Amino acid sequence: MPAWCLDSDDAAGNALAEAADSDATSYWLAASAAGPDRPSLASDRTADIVIVGAGFTGLWTAIALMDRDPTLRVVVLEAATVGYGASGRNGGFCSASLTHGLANGIRHFPDELAVLEREGVSNFQALVEFTREHEIDCALEETGILDVADRPHQVEEFRTWVDEAAGWGEELDFMDRERIRAEVHSPLWLAGLHRPPGRDAILDPAKLVRGLARVCEERGVTIHEGTRVTAVERHAGRVRVGTAGGRFVVAGHVVVATSAYSGWLRRLSAHFVPVYDYVLVSDRLSAEQLTSIGWERRQGMADANNQFHYFRLTADNRILWGGYDAIYYFGNGVGPQYDRRPTTFAKLEAQFRVTFPQLADVGFPYRWGGAIDTTSRFTVTFGQALAGRLTYALGYTGLGVGASRWAGGIVRDFILRPDSDLLRLRFVQSRPIPFPPEPLRSAAVQAVRWELDRADRNEGRRGLLLRTLDALGIGFDS
Repeated sequence: MPAWCLDSDDAAGNALAEAADSDATSYWLAASAAGPDRPSLASDRTADIVIVGAGFTGLWTAIALMDRDPTLRVVVLEAATVGYGASGRNGGFCSASLTHGLANGIRHFPDELAVLEREGVSNFQALVEFTREHEIDCALEETGILDVADRPHQVEEFRTWVDEAAGWGEELDFMDRERIRAEVHSPLWLAGLHRPPGRDAILDPAKLVRGLARVCEERGVTIHEGTRVTAVERHAGRVRVGTAGGRFVVAGHVVVATSAYSGWLRRLSAHFVPVYDYVLVSDRLSAEQLTSIGWERRQGMADANNQFHYFRLTADNRILWGGYDAIYYFGNGVGPQYDRRPTTFAKLEAQFRVTFPQLADVGFPYRWGGAIDTTSRFTVTFGQALAGRLTYALGYTGLGVGASRWAGGIVRDFILRPDSDLLRLRFVQSRPIPFPPEPLRSAAVQAVRWELDRADRNEGRRGLLLRTLDALGIGFDS
């Protein structure tokens, strides 16, 4: 029987286990309680379904499965601790979009976009309600989102996009230079687009993922931390999941939910690249400093560049500032050695000072990095193997906080509801164009990054390479 095992030089799906004592742990993980100790798998066992990865995808999948059939025996195997990967390292932006934004949805799925938009909004509302129903205190604020233009060519693009988005039912408010600078005080802004509350929130992702783990356990799901999966194989009509400790779980089905750290399952390597994103979090701002920047509606924000920044206020009034550099390491590299990148941290800090010169004395005690699972079309992809006994979902490209809940429902349908209409969507059935193998992969990613930067500096005009990729439906983003 075929088995997919760890490459000897690959940090695998759960490589971050080795970084448990890293000083690059995110602000979210450092600032929230880790929850109860969950012992590693100490003996062989059987289950109905085993899930690899205790992040958003894995835990939402477990909850969806138990909602459908509370009698299921569901086991989650996690190499490090709950939420230690991308689910505890992201910026805490939660969006209703399943398609990485409306524009990307129009580009790739115009025939299904109306359905995907409805599904996305419904999913977002259900996520918000779930946190309230289960008393998950994750500092969730329905603030809306605010995009800002800092280059002249982006202003007219914003004006045009208001009408186009309205045609798809998305309400946007164009803000001219005077209004946007009155909203959030920065000398850089030339225009803004505000999407009101109802489709976006900011939250504490570590508290959310740890709250999901609590709900899972309340429903009878078993979570084993410190349990690194090393192989999956067919076994007497079932699947056997092997771990680094030499123990096995034999189950009827396995779900792979390791996102950017899924290189251990070699068949997935062509579908995604792990792109490292880096983040700073500031000192807590004083009342005077808060007044100096405005931002009274506390929206999550991003600029409109190809190499963009995203930023937001935390619940304790710090500024999270991240993005711009999207770094790919040769061979789908992931691991704790990439969690800190001083050159990127210095660049981000300098860019922050230009954006908010009134905060020149604010320090950044938290600096970290983490890998984003990026597909060539920027959206999650699903699939099955081992005669349908293995199901996977990955590729959120930075918008997984909300989309992972919907993906968990799709994974459940693959296993328990094969007649679901959602499984017939091209969004679910089709696959993104694969990335080339190394060394072409590294060369292609670096070339695209260079071209994106050049387009930003050239009034948004895209060169031949980017236009060709656009025509082929291939992209690169974080």
